[in-house]
Amino acid sequence: MDSSSLANSSRALRHVFIRDLVLQASIGVHPQEHTTRQRIRINIDLAVEDDGARPLSRTAVGRDELSRVVDYESIATRTRAIVASGHVRLVETLAERVAEACLTDHRVYLARVRVEKLDVFTDATSAGVEIERRQGNLSTQG
Repeated sequence: MDSSSLANSSRALRHVFIRDLVLQASIGVHPQEHTTRQRIRINIDLAVEDDGARPLSRTAVGRDELSRVVDYESIATRTRAIVASGHVRLVETLAERVAEACLTDHRVYLARVRVEKLDVFTDATSAGVEIERRQGNLSTQG
């Protein structure tokens, strides 16, 4: 499923996303990575259930109020807190934690999280991982 298919009228899903959130993280398995923070980039894509939408409806949905939608500012704040909470050895673990935080909102049907270390190789822009998790199949890894 590419990101363009996260919004889906027949399934009453909207696509909520955060692009290129660059943070300083304590991440990595090597000894020097335990003492020096490094730049990471996080991208989050969420398939979110529309609030009361009828599939294939072209009508505006709901009130113009933040409480009825998944708040991307809240997702960004939670992601920043996860990154700031302490050292993580694996980008996979960090991605799982972010996805799990997103999926605590029952309206989030699917979370796709990409975590990239930006300064790992001099001859590559980044290295990292992308995961996809759905409601009902949360990972117990950590």
